[in-house]
Amino acid sequence: MAFWKKILGREDSQPVEYYTEGLELLSVGKFHEALTSFRLALKQSPGDAIVLQQIAICYTRIGMVEEAAKTYRHVLHKDPSASGAHYGLAFILLRGEESHQSIEHLEAFLSHAPKDDDAGAHVEHARWTLAQLREQARDTPPETGTDANF
Repeated sequence: MAFWKKILGREDSQPVEYYTEGLELLSVGKFHEALTSFRLALKQSPGDAIVLQQIAICYTRIGMVEEAAKTYRHVLHKDPSASGAHYGLAFILLRGEESHQSIEHLEAFLSHAPKDDDAGAHVEHARWTLAQLREQARDTPPETGTDANF
């Protein structure tokens, strides 16, 4: 990979495309190496939402879910319509104690869902998950005896 060639002193005359390198590393399960490449890509293009979302994916895959959620929230602060960030954050929240919050992120993802063929499985997964969450919400009785009466 270009980054490693540069580190080892085997630079070629072409500029390093860290983002592409990160995608390649991510696709073969080299998550830590991909994270390094994406961080370098972020230095070349500070604040890039696409790069930040790839960083969040790496964090998720290596078990740093709090960092992933923080990164997704950062992207959403900059661009509330970033569908990938809504999707990633929804499934992080679903695994945690804030599963009810995942509904709004799944709805936001679906309202801005990508139209390409590659996204089809993600869109269907989001629809199925949202339907399950809504069904659970209907079947769960509201809490009684809360402190709201104080």
